[in-house]
Amino acid sequence: MKPTDTPKTYRVKSFGCQMNVYDGERMAELLEAKGITPAPEGEAADMVVLNTCHIREKATEKVYSDIGRLVKSGAEAGKEPLIAVAGCVAQAEGEEIMKRAPAVGMVVGPQAYHRLGDMLDRAVKGERSTDTDMPEDAKFAALPKRQKVSPTAFLTVQEGCDKFCTYCVVPYTRGAEISRPFSDLVDEAAKLVDAGAREITLLGQNVNAWSGEDAKGHAVGLDGLIRELAGLPDLQRIRYTTSHPNDVTDGLIAAHGEVDKLMPYLHLPVQSGSDRVLKAMNRSHTAESYLKLLERFRAARPDIALSGDFIVGFPGETEAEFAQTLDIVDAVGYAQAFSFKYSPRPGTPAASMPDHVAMEVMDERLQRLQAHLNRDQYAFNKASVGKTCDVLIERKGRKPGQWLGKSPWLQSVFFDSELQIGDTVRAELVHAGPSSLQGRLLEHAVA
Repeated sequence: MKPTDTPKTYRVKSFGCQMNVYDGERMAELLEAKGITPAPEGEAADMVVLNTCHIREKATEKVYSDIGRLVKSGAEAGKEPLIAVAGCVAQAEGEEIMKRAPAVGMVVGPQAYHRLGDMLDRAVKGERSTDTDMPEDAKFAALPKRQKVSPTAFLTVQEGCDKFCTYCVVPYTRGAEISRPFSDLVDEAAKLVDAGAREITLLGQNVNAWSGEDAKGHAVGLDGLIRELAGLPDLQRIRYTTSHPNDVTDGLIAAHGEVDKLMPYLHLPVQSGSDRVLKAMNRSHTAESYLKLLERFRAARPDIALSGDFIVGFPGETEAEFAQTLDIVDAVGYAQAFSFKYSPRPGTPAASMPDHVAMEVMDERLQRLQAHLNRDQYAFNKASVGKTCDVLIERKGRKPGQWLGKSPWLQSVFFDSELQIGDTVRAELVHAGPSSLQGRLLEHAVA
């Protein structure tokens, strides 16, 4: 790698989960703190950060494809971009990326990206570097102060995972479960609100595993943090994701019925309806215990919208076991859900299990599962017609003069009225589609 000028423009491309989105935003802030500005849409950037996800099959090869495209487009434009690979693929494949992709100037893992600025200084001198350390000291203290943000903002409160589901690489790429300090989170949330956020989503690999000590030195769980943040006057909404059934507490369930700013929405992955498959996944819960948890949430907040994750075709899954997954879907009636075909991740126990399911069988099962999930999402939307609720406007819609926001139940709601990003409006939901609703403006609830 030859010495180069300090980049003037950058682009961060984030893939995967909301935590990667959060990390991508923070890396952008680090680059902007060094005077580097976002590249205009449609123009090549001097520096590109590929913020990668390692969850799906062939994730590593897709990174190399992206690198190849960047090199090719840079050559065509007469501009060789400085390429950084970040995120979970960087953590898992760091040294190999440096060997296979000489165009990459730096590789940085998700626990070390606060050192991106120092790595950039070395890259400008022609020094390639890899940093995939998982330091015990929190990276967050080294990140810049949050500046202007959108009306909806992410706040990482917990990282890592100790659950070791047999199909998952997260414990190896994100490390052990760590909770950020209570005071740091309250401070960052307050700064997000001061910078324009009206809704904050608390993030974690297992977000409800968060624990800490409040300002009085009392031990608190996620519900205690939520109750504290609800006291921020200009914060209108609080959400959290992703939860694990084993970390649900009585206090968190109660918060859904007691904290008005906590939105009536719960994402609680189950993955399968078969107890045998769940045990093979090391999920440590059963279909019955999961359903009982949902009953308790619904008792606390009857209008709560439920969301889940599903994997079809886990090694050894039979047709009868897949049918049990359809049974749990039918029993719950999810407002939203995410479904995936099992893909073996190198180094995970499931990858070496026998009886892998044929791809064509997984394809067919996924289509059936998604048909059930799409049916229920549409039914939830249709049942919402006639409701009156507040909608937070997030962006312009696809059509001229159209604006898009989110209902308390995380549904996309569009309006043809003249609005602005950040408005909170009172609306009647008047028409339902499979993935969105039309709203009729009643009034601006909060400017």
